[in-house]
Amino acid sequence: MAKLIDGKLISSQIKDELKNKIENEGISATLAVIQVGNDPASTVYVGNKKKACEYIGIGSKSFELGDNTTEDELLALIDRLNDDEMINGILVQLPLPSHIDEKKIINRISPLKDVDGFHPWSVGNLCIGQEGFVSCTPAGIIELLKRSDIKIEGKECVVIGRSNIVGKPMALLLLANNGTVTVCHSKTKNLKDICKRADILVAAVGKPKMINSEYIKEGATVIDVGIHRMDDGKLCGDVDFDDVSPHAGAITPVPGGVGPMTIAMLMVNCVQAATRKER
Repeated sequence: MAKLIDGKLISSQIKDELKNKIENEGISATLAVIQVGNDPASTVYVGNKKKACEYIGIGSKSFELGDNTTEDELLALIDRLNDDEMINGILVQLPLPSHIDEKKIINRISPLKDVDGFHPWSVGNLCIGQEGFVSCTPAGIIELLKRSDIKIEGKECVVIGRSNIVGKPMALLLLANNGTVTVCHSKTKNLKDICKRADILVAAVGKPKMINSEYIKEGATVIDVGIHRMDDGKLCGDVDFDDVSPHAGAITPVPGGVGPMTIAMLMVNCVQAATRKER
């Protein structure tokens, strides 16, 4: 049976480390969280982020805007927060209503406050190995691997999915840690054959239980980024956990794997934003 990679435990360790750092070094930071509309899932995510801020000892300011908020109004708010020296990080909860251009909103956030790591400046720095904020989910996956003593260097790594938020930065981070990386997507041929080469397989495909044991090399590390609610109310990932876990060497569960790490790494970015400002 595969070793279970416990994202809840590791995320708690990271938040405790940040809490101690903030207390010992007297760091002051505030995260601005903007939510447009009242999507239930977004409301839960925003609540969890505010709780994490409170736990590690940093401030959070919440901006809850109606569905009818215009793009110009949202851009104006971001401009004010960019100019506010008391705000260290700005997070706009996605998805946004269809009448607002997400790309335009992300690009408007100051790169110095882009704690989500989505701004082109942040992504460009990641590409060339310069300091900058890294997208929280891929950064969390790297921490899961390192803190679980899973070596990346020299390993064959396969990422299924090429989104700007997970797939592309995930591939860059694995490459930066000296993995040999293949990125697969909806147009990839012989997907199972490519996946079966992987020592580390990251599934971010967005289809419930798509990845079964036919995709898995014996003893591989399997990281499941997906989260879906089934008809019976239970949560599952992109990986068929019950089918895959007897063949994997290590695997993340859903829930309790990658998910908690995303918020933990957001907190890491918030503290980094405050300490960079102090330099």
